[in-house]
Formats: sequence, C-alpha cells, structure tokens
Amino acid sequence: MFSWRAEVRPGVWVAFTDAAAGNLALHVGDVPADVGRRRRDLEVALGLGSRRFQYMNQVHGNDVAGIGAATDPVTADPRTADPVTAEAPTADAMVSLGEPLAVMVADCVPIVLVGDRAGGQRPVLAVVHAGRPGVASGVVPAAVARMRGLGASALSAWIGPSVCGNCYEVPADMCEDVAARVAAARCTSSRGTPGLDLPAAVRSQLRDAGVVVEYSGHCTLEDTNLFSYRRDPNTGRFAGLVWTDAGTGQP
Repeated sequence: MFSWRAEVRPGVWVAFTDAAAGNLALHVGDVPADVGRRRRDLEVALGLGSRRFQYMNQVHGNDVAGIGAATDPVTADPRTADPVTAEAPTADAMVSLGEPLAVMVADCVPIVLVGDRAGGQRPVLAVVHAGRPGVASGVVPAAVARMRGLGASALSAWIGPSVCGNCYEVPADMCEDVAARVAAARCTSSRGTPGLDLPAAVRSQLRDAGVVVEYSGHCTLEDTNLFSYRRDPNTGRFAGLVWTDAGTGQP
C-alpha cells in the first residue's frame, strides 16, 4: 500500500502510497464512490479516526491554499471539487497547522514539508504538486514562504516518486524554457535527447530556500508498482500524505 512511510517527527508521519492502494483521484474517470472508499480505507489504516485527508484540485499552477486554522480569509478560494468529497481548494500546494493533507501524482513531483513552531505548538504541514509548469512558476518556494509566514522553522522535505530525468524527454525549447528559470532542471535523457530532471530542480529550489531534503523517491516510469502517466495515460494517481497523531502539539 505504501512505497515509503515513516514517523518523521514525534507524532508526525509522512507516506507515499503505491498502486496497491488503488487510484485516489476523482478526475481520471473512476467511479467516485470507489475513490471515496479507497480514501477512507487509507485513513482508517493510518489511524486517523474521524479525521480526513484534505485533497485539492490540482491545475499545474503555483497557488497555495491554507487549510483549517491556516486559512487566509482574504484569499480563500470557495471553489470546490466533486460534492462526494469534502471541499477541495483549487491549488497546487496546501498548508495546515496539523490537519492531514494529501497530494496526488502520476509522474509529477509530490512534495511533503514539515516545519516546527515554537512553544510546542502544532507543526506546520504542507504538500506540493510540482509538475513542469509548477516547478517553472515557483510553486515550491511559494509553499515554503507560506509555511514561514505561519511561524515554521527547521523545515524538512520529503520528495516522493516521480519521473526521473533519464526518462523525461522533452522538446529542446521546452527544456531551455524551464532551465532558464531553474537551471538544475536541464538534463539529457537516457536516449541522448533533451530532458527535464524535475526532482533535481525541486531539490535545488528547496536547498535555495533553506529546506533540508530528507528523502527523494525513485522513478515512477521505471517502477511498475507506481502509477505513471507516461507509461499509461489512462492510469490512476497515488498520493503523498502528511498527518499527525491525534493530540500532537497545541493549537
């Protein structure tokens, strides 16, 4: 059910699901009730009790949504996803003060971030969906800035499985366009053609933002236990997850 899972701080957990957990996305033509059941099965398996993972409508942008106590009432987006689920913001990153978060991918880079707050308060959590447009438009540093605005310090990141630079061939002009904004993205594929190394680009952005990268997953295209859009455009989506044990920290 998981490609990786660990308690990364006392009472704080990060996990990345695999294909065995099933498709967790509503936008790929799956039966909504089946998706809802899989999501709830995952929450039960992880001991969330009555809590639910917050998902988002991902659009390859750089908007960051605040969830729960982290919501900014001035910039909150009222748009919602399928009514079968809880309200889902249209964004490509979310931050919370301990509320469980989820990001869905099938080749794009899923990133989970955790930051401490002073005085034993609940940690600041974040998830980021970083595809090619999001990497180029700075969704990663935008999420980090939002976390720091909530008082987060000692930030760490866990980068989930995504397509690697060896496998991600792109036209030469696309490679140059992204690399002009994030130089670490430029690479040559295993076929000797222009490529993009999005995980390397994300690591570079995180390092520049002063975030410690604790883990970086393997290639979705090479691992048949993971969903990959480049392998099969009709594939599902796996998730990056972050949550806390009940009662972790003070509000």
